[in-house]
Amino acid sequence: MPNNPAFGQADLTNCERELIHLAGSIQPHGLLLVLSEPQLLITQLSGNAESLIGTPAWSLLSQPLRELGGDIERQVRELAAASDLAEPAPLRCRVQVGGDTDEFEGAVHRVAGIGLLVEVEPAHPPRGGTEMVDIDSERLLKQLSGAIERFSAASTIGTLADAAVRSFRDLIGYDRCMVYKFDPDGHGKIIAEARDPRLESLLGHHYPASDIPQRARQLYLRNRLRVLVDVHYEPAPLLPRRPAGSDEELDMSMSYLRSMSPLHLQYLKNMGVTATLVVSLVREGRLWGLIACHHYAPRNLRFAVRAAADLMTEVISTRIAAIENYAHAQVAIQVRRLEQRLVEATSTEGDWRLALFRNPRTLLQPLDATAAALFYEGEVLTSGEAPSTPELRALMEWVDVQAFDDGLFSCSSVARENPALDSLTPTASGVLAVKLSTSRPDYLMWFRKEQLLSVTWAGDPSKPVVGNDPMELSPRRSFAAWSEIVRGTALPWSTGEQALARAFGHSLIDIIVQINAVRLLIAEHQLTQIRSTVEHSKEPIVVADAERRALFANDAFFALAGRPRESRPTLDEMATLFTEPKIVRSVLNTLALERQPWRGDLALDLGEGRTRAVAVRAEVVPARDGSVLGYFLIFADLTESQRAEAARRHLEQSLTRGEADAAAPSRTPNDSDELINAIFANASLAAMDIADGNASPSVAPLLEELEASTRRAASLYGLIRRFGGS
Repeated sequence: MPNNPAFGQADLTNCERELIHLAGSIQPHGLLLVLSEPQLLITQLSGNAESLIGTPAWSLLSQPLRELGGDIERQVRELAAASDLAEPAPLRCRVQVGGDTDEFEGAVHRVAGIGLLVEVEPAHPPRGGTEMVDIDSERLLKQLSGAIERFSAASTIGTLADAAVRSFRDLIGYDRCMVYKFDPDGHGKIIAEARDPRLESLLGHHYPASDIPQRARQLYLRNRLRVLVDVHYEPAPLLPRRPAGSDEELDMSMSYLRSMSPLHLQYLKNMGVTATLVVSLVREGRLWGLIACHHYAPRNLRFAVRAAADLMTEVISTRIAAIENYAHAQVAIQVRRLEQRLVEATSTEGDWRLALFRNPRTLLQPLDATAAALFYEGEVLTSGEAPSTPELRALMEWVDVQAFDDGLFSCSSVARENPALDSLTPTASGVLAVKLSTSRPDYLMWFRKEQLLSVTWAGDPSKPVVGNDPMELSPRRSFAAWSEIVRGTALPWSTGEQALARAFGHSLIDIIVQINAVRLLIAEHQLTQIRSTVEHSKEPIVVADAERRALFANDAFFALAGRPRESRPTLDEMATLFTEPKIVRSVLNTLALERQPWRGDLALDLGEGRTRAVAVRAEVVPARDGSVLGYFLIFADLTESQRAEAARRHLEQSLTRGEADAAAPSRTPNDSDELINAIFANASLAAMDIADGNASPSVAPLLEELEASTRRAASLYGLIRRFGGS
């Protein structure tokens, strides 16, 4: 297939499509076998069998697995019977080597339509061979417990990343350990590093997305831990090249011994790197980043140590989700406080916009923006280092005709999208805009300057950064490529920042709806204009006069209530839309008598036995003479928050059961108890951080993912105890 170069046939122009999962060879420190079922006949194997077990590869083809001696056949049959093996299952067995049986460890998984793929390597390589990191169980569990405690204590991504690289270097002793984070465009940045002091630092360096092709990223999601023992290895080819009876190459996506792309190996050689460990950081099913460890001599890891690295990364991933979600919750708290100030400013100063821009830090810092502008009712207000008003109006006219995603527009290079706006690059290369009205060009926009980065490189500064040979890949060349890619652009807006902007915009829309609801009661001569704004709002709202006659209930309210629009019912009549009308009427009576706002949860009656939980916010609007002008009620659907609460309770029950099992009387307290307790404690802390102050639709999936991750971490803990080193 010309558009998809075969393994080893790619260059820099098409490496994105290289078929790296069809490698046809493995790293030679292990042995790969493909077995037909149910007989477990060897139909394909790596050509290095003789060097590892003393038996020529061709002599093993079409032979039963038991020909390898030891207990490998029994162990593989037990695994095949106990699981569908869609994911690799750990394997520990003995294999005949010469006249003795030696211990091997590895993994087994099933390849659809082919059979079982078995990978094993000597648990104890011969003296004088490649260095093997082997840590005894007691010390390994103690190191894991300490690492998880440090991860749980981290309150920012920066401190967590620093704790991660230190913990990995302490565990495996590689010369350099890094946390590599992806931005929304797929470019990478090293945000933390622990290294041998003799090495130059790569901290803060950026790399283009092309350094890790999309196929490789997909494999990092499926196969989360990869070890390269020696970059100078001679690949062991599969014999025969294709599985028996198949015209296709063997799919090695889940193979941990699979050969790596020659381009990637050359990249490492150009850096002087000999051995690597790469573990995926996954959040909400997406590749958030990588933990990449480099060593400058051949090095391998026992399976228990690999499981420990995998477990640490799993805990780090849950902590990333908790920290980022908690940060969003804190911003949501700031937004609610801002909402109060804006409403108060409307009452005391008559203009909420002044309060919005009174404290620039509140508006700019959450989104790491350098400036902001509000376009409202034909006027422009700015904060920070913003472009001139004519430039802003030209930008607004361009933004107004762009496609919006749920009221949000994002761009990291305005000049690239519209060269006529090139003058904006120094102050507003990137723009993030939220729509505040469906009937007018009202927007809140944040801006970022062009990203400029200078790096001091070790070595000869006159040495060319980019050579003519496409195999001259290196961090220096990659940085030059990245610099060229991002010239004239701002730092891209992350998905998290876009979500925050969208939430900020929705809150501001809510504020505007509230203020316009007040205007409806204060100035009836503005009623037509304000009614249009409220009518098109997505926020369900009901406005009533002092006699509790509903002056207005928007379409969003009737859609929420699941009823057709009615003509100005009283609040008492609206009470019948709820499952408990008496309680609603009681609330309304109390509201009128005590003249205090009320907040609470109620249930709408949708008919046919269906209900919908809603949060209700009821406000009294006082007149200057102390009387009551009227009321407004704002509603919010609680369906997602209830789902999140159910997920939280399920997680708590799961953690409680897990802790009870860990504390069973039959067990004697030891370091392993401390480890499993640390895992549950980290999960509990992460759950609190995720759920705290946030009722967005993402909370329930996050809690469900946290539960699955904790179960996986506990499973890895069991693997460590079973496969623990000497």
